[in-house]
Amino acid sequence: MSARSTIARETVAQDSSALTDSRLAARCAETAQQAFFDYQTRFDAITRRARERFLARDWAGSFDDAAERLHFYNDVLDSLTGHIRELMGARLPERSIWTGIKAVYSSLIARSAAWEIAETFFNSLTRRVFATAGVEQAIEFVDTDFDAPPPGAPITIAKIYRGQGLPELLCSAMRDAFEETCWDDLRKTAKLAAARIEAVCGAKNSQPELEIVSSVFYRGRGAYLVGRVLREEQLPLPIALCLRHENERGIILDALLHGDVDLAILFSFTRSYFRVTVECPYRLVRYLQQLMPHKRLIDLYNAIGFHRHGKTEFYRDFIAHLHKSTDCFVVADGARGMVMSVFTLPSYDVVFKLIKDQFDLPKDSTHEDVRRRYRLVFEHDRAGRLVEAHEFEHLRIPGDRFDPELLTELSHDAASIVKMEGGDVIIAHAYVERRLRPLNLFFRENETEAIAAAGRDYGQSIKDLAASNIFPGDLLTKNFGVTRHGRVVFYDYDELCFLTDCHFRKMPEARTPEEEIAAEPWFSVGENDIFPEEFLQFLAFPKSALAALLEHHREIFSADFWRAIQHQIRAGEIPEVFPYRAERRLGND
Repeated sequence: MSARSTIARETVAQDSSALTDSRLAARCAETAQQAFFDYQTRFDAITRRARERFLARDWAGSFDDAAERLHFYNDVLDSLTGHIRELMGARLPERSIWTGIKAVYSSLIARSAAWEIAETFFNSLTRRVFATAGVEQAIEFVDTDFDAPPPGAPITIAKIYRGQGLPELLCSAMRDAFEETCWDDLRKTAKLAAARIEAVCGAKNSQPELEIVSSVFYRGRGAYLVGRVLREEQLPLPIALCLRHENERGIILDALLHGDVDLAILFSFTRSYFRVTVECPYRLVRYLQQLMPHKRLIDLYNAIGFHRHGKTEFYRDFIAHLHKSTDCFVVADGARGMVMSVFTLPSYDVVFKLIKDQFDLPKDSTHEDVRRRYRLVFEHDRAGRLVEAHEFEHLRIPGDRFDPELLTELSHDAASIVKMEGGDVIIAHAYVERRLRPLNLFFRENETEAIAAAGRDYGQSIKDLAASNIFPGDLLTKNFGVTRHGRVVFYDYDELCFLTDCHFRKMPEARTPEEEIAAEPWFSVGENDIFPEEFLQFLAFPKSALAALLEHHREIFSADFWRAIQHQIRAGEIPEVFPYRAERRLGND
């Protein structure tokens, strides 16, 4: 540190010590507000770059931007926390001053169009200063200070197109998103999209109206126009226009999604975040919830890049549910974890995962290995096949809401992070994920057709993960789950790794009868060696599921398949995983 910096810090401390509590609170609140503004400015700048990346087909730059946007929140908070510590000096732990800081900060953000994001930003600051178990309303925004968007100029989320036929309306909406010169054949694709919509509606609508979100959603190599078709005497039809820009000919309309299920898959909690320019997240999220009524606020805030506020919405919803429910937390269904203790509240669709103090044999990874893999999943393209996990610290839950058997297990397996305090259970660290039905249980509980579909999608999930440079490590059905839409996703990250770190080998042929019947490998096996031919030996699949898997995805049991994908990835050719079903693509018309 330079002499000038040292003098400046000492001057700040001296100046602060002379301030009254109220003046110090005001100065700290103004500092926090400025830090939030800096964060917001940087977030918006990266988000706006998505358009130029898409038009330039700069996919590497696009992925770099997505990664950068995930990381700098902590950088801003680190800097702010350091500044606040300097300002407050020895008065840092005085909660009466923090109550004042919160009050002033609340007044400063009252007219912000992103006030709820600003509240969560402040909570992140207080959590860094006070590692408190539970929450404290006086110094945190446990509940929002605002019941509705703040007053100000009207903010338009979506634009309505009317007065023409559906092809013309679609053409106008697409032209508003990108100039006509950017398109390959705008009018032709608009007609194809209109034909798809009219087929879904059952007949041509004489007076159609089209409502499209004013901002384009970008993710990976795709761009998406999201909205709905307003129909006479019928419910609105949610739609998404899926755009691609793969060559010099221009942008094409690759697919037309329709219905809340299609959109729910597009906005799934198993996918990476969109970059979408938004002035008022509150209004955009509520609009999206009209299109996807079953989506929770946490999922929609996550989907547009505000994952920190998604955690806030989850916590508020979770606490409200605890107050209105009476059931107890129990051990989650499925095979007992070797690395994690997993429990759930039957009436609430999430699981809590705690890292055990000691891992069951033969697991030999460390706690840091587990955390590193969860960070990898957070930062990586989840390709619709990895469950997002939110990390929580210092959770406080009433002890009488825990089944005694579960408490006994937690006190034995995770004693270092689970404590009892005044009748409450204090959990120092947990991952919270959406609850899915384990694939092995799904196979036992369903009919032949559903089982076959799950077996087929299991193979596709492995291929999708491979395309995103992920190898699950452990392909057993107990490590996969089934979503409410029947998609198979992976949720056990104990052995997850990059595909390019693996060494895929063919099984050597036995040279003698003794080698053929040997219980142990008679050939050398390296640490990262993987033999795809062996996968089938460990898959406890019902007959219909196995038949569907082999019919559609037999190649995953060949080393050549995996090597080919490795070659593509190492050559910079990132295979694309489309967030929609093949039949939704217009190329099928």
